[in-house]
Amino acid sequence: MRKDYLSWDEYFMGIAVLSANRSKDENTQVGACIVNQDKRIVGLGYNGLPIGCADSEYPWNREGEWLDTKYPYVVHAEPNAILNSNSSLKDCIMYVTLFPCNECAKLIIQSGIKEVVYMEDKYKETDSIIASKRMFNSSGVKYRLFNQIDVNVTRR
Repeated sequence: MRKDYLSWDEYFMGIAVLSANRSKDENTQVGACIVNQDKRIVGLGYNGLPIGCADSEYPWNREGEWLDTKYPYVVHAEPNAILNSNSSLKDCIMYVTLFPCNECAKLIIQSGIKEVVYMEDKYKETDSIIASKRMFNSSGVKYRLFNQIDVNVTRR
């Protein structure tokens, strides 16, 4: 029997990474994959503009006047995955390439997702992430770092 096949975590995080590569954001590409208890994908998303908003008509800057940056326009990967879901998200697991911000954490909790597996936590010292973890802890949503040891999942 073959022994070098992907684990479920590797498989679903790989799909989240692949989804992140759809993002037009030059600085940060985030992908999310939601999986039900039967190990079926029920939602996918990446950070991008709302449907109908042309990528070329909006700014992708990180700095400057608020309306001249990407922040008021971009939908994060997590809400996109939730909105793109095709079934109930109760007790599902979300695989996401970047730890969710506080706004995304609220949607994850409200949707019924029970666990978040994340690849990176580069903003862990920010108020947004501290608030996310506080809400996850009090609501019972588990979160854990994706074990990347000996994994061939790579990001651009």
